[in-house]
Amino acid sequence: MSIRGYILVETEVGRTQAVGNSVRTLSSSHARVLAVDTVTGPFDVIVQLEADDLDLLGKCITEEIQKIDGIQRTTTCLSVNLG
Repeated sequence: MSIRGYILVETEVGRTQAVGNSVRTLSSSHARVLAVDTVTGPFDVIVQLEADDLDLLGKCITEEIQKIDGIQRTTTCLSVNLG
């Protein structure tokens, strides 16, 4: 069973579009990028990722996404099945 996470991204001023484009084109061996949305509010970009396990999801975030130029901070929300 795979794990899904929502990565809430804060970008440097004026870098939202570039960050969104970089994440959209990210080719990761750790996780799959399911969706990338630029949004309004306290976050600038929301990324939906899916990986085979939590460790791979974490590696994608820390080794790939957080290294994208223009990203200031990320917050990760994991999807859970409550049913």
